[in-house]
Amino acid sequence: MATAAAAVQEETAHRFAKDQLKAIIERIERLEEEKKTISDDIRDVYAEAKGNGFDVKALRTIVRMRKQDANEREEQETILETYMQALGML
Repeated sequence: MATAAAAVQEETAHRFAKDQLKAIIERIERLEEEKKTISDDIRDVYAEAKGNGFDVKALRTIVRMRKQDANEREEQETILETYMQALGML
C-alpha cells in the first residue's frame, strides 16, 4: 500500500514538474515573440528616421550613450578625446 501511495505521489510530482516546464517554455516563447515584434518596431523607427534624413548610425550611438551613467559617459568621452589628441586627430 505504501508503494502505491509513493507511486501516486511521484506521478503527481512528475505531472507538476512537466506542467511547470511547459508553462516556462510557453512564457519564453511568448516573450521571444514580443521581443521580435519590438525589434521590428525599432527597425521601422530607424527606417523612418533615415527616410527623414537623419543619420541612423548617429542615432544608435546617441541611444547607446543615453543608456550610460553620465559619469561613465563623461569618462569615456575624456579618454576618447585624449587618444584623438595623441593621434593628432583634434
